[in-house]
Amino acid sequence: MNSPSSMQSPGKMKAWVLAFRLRTLPLALASIGMGSFLAATRGKFNLSVVILCGLTTVLLQVLSNLANDYGDSQHGADSQHREGPQRAVQTGVITAAEMKKAIYLTSFLSFLSGILLLCLAFGTSGLYLFFIFLTIGLLCIWAAVSYTAGNNPYGYAGFGDIAVFVFFGLVGVLGTYFLQTGELESIMLLPAFSLGFFSTGVLNINNIRDIRSDALAGKRSVPVRLGPQRARIYHWFLLGAGLVCAVVYVSQQYQSPWQFLFLITLPLFFKIGTQVYRLQQPAQLDPYLKQMALSTMLFVLLFGIGQLLPL
Repeated sequence: MNSPSSMQSPGKMKAWVLAFRLRTLPLALASIGMGSFLAATRGKFNLSVVILCGLTTVLLQVLSNLANDYGDSQHGADSQHREGPQRAVQTGVITAAEMKKAIYLTSFLSFLSGILLLCLAFGTSGLYLFFIFLTIGLLCIWAAVSYTAGNNPYGYAGFGDIAVFVFFGLVGVLGTYFLQTGELESIMLLPAFSLGFFSTGVLNINNIRDIRSDALAGKRSVPVRLGPQRARIYHWFLLGAGLVCAVVYVSQQYQSPWQFLFLITLPLFFKIGTQVYRLQQPAQLDPYLKQMALSTMLFVLLFGIGQLLPL
């Protein structure tokens, strides 16, 4: 006969998998894809660097998800008023102490993966750059944990959108590009901005959905500050700005109509923007989180292919 603990283990394992929130990983990898496509346009694609960039990014995203689960349960955002799926600590399947240990472990693994990445990219000849990127990496770990966890989580002060824009857009795209090419060009800010705006759009849908529970918990997200209707207008801005940045980049680097291949995603973003603006019941927005993330991934894929085809 199975012991009680062995009978509970599959349920706990499932809770851990859910806490990892695997559906968020494609969006996290989009920045690696964008930076790698841009590096390939300069003839400097490095598969080993890309793989380690991807591994480090996945670990950081999982770290952020675990810290978010822990932090929101501690600060009261995961309450009966929350419209999204229940979290692991909220349900009690995983204790706060267990989640805290997982956060420490994932932080260490993120740090280790980042060190391996920097050693591969810079070797022993770029110690100055090594320590610059090490500092950036430590900031990424701090940002992943401090979004909702700790005594003064910046997500509760309404700075989550800025963090997503910076880390998913600027750091993710430009960092991946630099680690492969060893250089930065100001024109590369445009595709980095584009991905930053779309990634922030994913967070915005999430925060519009959770606007009631966030407000009750004192989490002053951008939608809580703006109100539901202006947050929906803000979402149109994020979508439009992301597309405009991509169009301006291609206009500056134009060689072939293929470079505008990413415009195939325009109807998808238009549909998402329309539905987010139209739907007033928070629970109805949940499917558009996934659609926004997948549309962003498709955008990156088509954008990258479009830039490489003329070469």
